Amino acid sequence: MHQTSSPVQTGTIARKMAFWSTLACALAVVVIMLGAWTRLVHAGLGCPDWPGCYGFLTVPQSETSIAIANARFPETPVDVAKGWPEMIHRYAAGTLGLVVFGLAIAAIRHRREQLPLKLPMFIAGFIVLQGAFGMWTVTLKLWPQVVALHLLGGFTTLSLLLLLTLRLRKRAGNRTVLEQVSSALTRLRPWLYGGLLLVVLQVALGAWTAANYAAVACTDLPTCQGQWWPEGMDFRHGFDIAQHVGPNYLGGQLTADGRVAIHVTHRLGAVVVLFYLGLLLVRLWQQRRDSGLDNSVLLVAGALAVQIGLGLANVWLHIPLAVAVAHNAMGAGLLLSMIHLIWRHHQLLPQPHTIAVSHTTTINREVTA
Repeated sequence: MHQTSSPVQTGTIARKMAFWSTLACALAVVVIMLGAWTRLVHAGLGCPDWPGCYGFLTVPQSETSIAIANARFPETPVDVAKGWPEMIHRYAAGTLGLVVFGLAIAAIRHRREQLPLKLPMFIAGFIVLQGAFGMWTVTLKLWPQVVALHLLGGFTTLSLLLLLTLRLRKRAGNRTVLEQVSSALTRLRPWLYGGLLLVVLQVALGAWTAANYAAVACTDLPTCQGQWWPEGMDFRHGFDIAQHVGPNYLGGQLTADGRVAIHVTHRLGAVVVLFYLGLLLVRLWQQRRDSGLDNSVLLVAGALAVQIGLGLANVWLHIPLAVAVAHNAMGAGLLLSMIHLIWRHHQLLPQPHTIAVSHTTTINREVTA
């Protein structure tokens, strides 16, 4: 008969899993940054096959290996400089997959310890799906729909890993102290979810912008091509999700007017996110009192400010590689900081008198009725 571990043993196991989950979060950020780097140096098709490179485990470099590779794929001659970014990205993604599968196995082994089980299992399954999207990204020659979904999948994986880490840390005994706060603060929860939704939509717009190489469609600020509302913007073409499979989408296939429409939409989305989160954070700060949300609010504010600054720098400096990669990473940072803020907000309890008043009001209504 299986004996349940003591609370101390369970806490030790949870701490170990939390460590590996935190490591997985860090790896996921690295994978997202490497994906951005691969895309920005136009190396998305640096290896025309998957999961290897021209049939090799590494990028072919010797004369013999290159000759064999070129014979296998005559339409795509070996470009070592573009092959390595693609393979480094795959190696990092593979390492992340191994860590995630390890967490899932540990969760199964310790399923009787009341540790998270469904979440790590779901993340493991999602990683398999992400691998499939990685393969389709190559085999379908950077089809924008698949590329955008693959990018969103990376952000989703990272978000799920953060949730797993928070749950494991709580189970390990590193619980957040539950503060008793006013109902005014707890009533802001729906608005927090609205902010998270806006951030997710903005990330999706960023993914579509990247997948269609629309980041360089506007090279000036605050106008675009010298106009506040550029003439000829083709939103129908820019957001056509029915682009047919077949052509090589490296460098993009959209017209200039379609790309401008995407770029301008992404800018407008950034403005909406900035004002919405700005007002929400001010409201949270005013109501925080002794809630312990100070650092979480400041974290979101800092991530938002840096992300907006990086977005502006991307345009002003014409998409420098380091800034563009940092912009992708900070997009993940903003998303994670919002999730962390919502998590912290969920740990709050309304003040006792607020509960009592609410309960009394309910009784009075029932009596009146």
